[in-house]
Parts: sequence; structure tokens; C-alpha cells
Amino acid sequence: MRDDMQVGDRVLVYHSNANPPAVVGTAKIAKEAYPDHTAWDVNNKHYDEKSTPENPRWLMVDIQLEQIFDREISLSELREVAALKDMELLRKGSRLSVQPVRKSEFQQILKLAGAS
Repeated sequence: MRDDMQVGDRVLVYHSNANPPAVVGTAKIAKEAYPDHTAWDVNNKHYDEKSTPENPRWLMVDIQLEQIFDREISLSELREVAALKDMELLRKGSRLSVQPVRKSEFQQILKLAGAS
């Protein structure tokens, strides 16, 4: 994430803890990756004693909402699309909170959503 996300890059907004999990829209990177300061706050639930300002273990990016889809694209629907068969999100056991998305996959999801 540190070097891969650049200001202006488009991203998919995916609700992983929804029922059903679904892609719900798009956003743009508004600020490149920077250290997650909450990891240094002992009173924060994200505190990580191994993370320091000199050697941060956690990063975050700022995003700006671009578009909310008229309809959610559920995980089960994504699994039915042959063009998405190699998408990281659909790999068994894939649990990354930030995942790469190929341009062709991004375009296919926009097409499913009736978006551009």
C-alpha cells in the first residue's frame, strides 16, 4: 500500500462486514499512505506496542467518495462472473483489507453496476 496507491487512483468501496458482503461504489485516493498514528495511542483499540513513529507498522490512506452504485454488487454475484475468476477478493482464504484490482476487473465491476 505504501507505494502502490497514488493520489487520484480510483478504488472500489467494498463492505466486507455487510450481509451480504458487496461492492457498493468507488472512491479516489485523496492522500497517499502515511503512518496510522492510532497505533501509538495506548488508549486506542488499534494500539500496537511494536509500532513507533520511527518504525510504523500500520499505514492508512485518505479516500474521497466518488460514486455510490445504484445497486450493490454482492460477493456471490462477483463469483459468477468469469472475467473476475482471478480477482484477489475471490480467492479462497484471501483476507487482506486492501487488495490490488486489475484495470479489467475494475471495469467489469463498473459494467455490472451500470456505472462509469
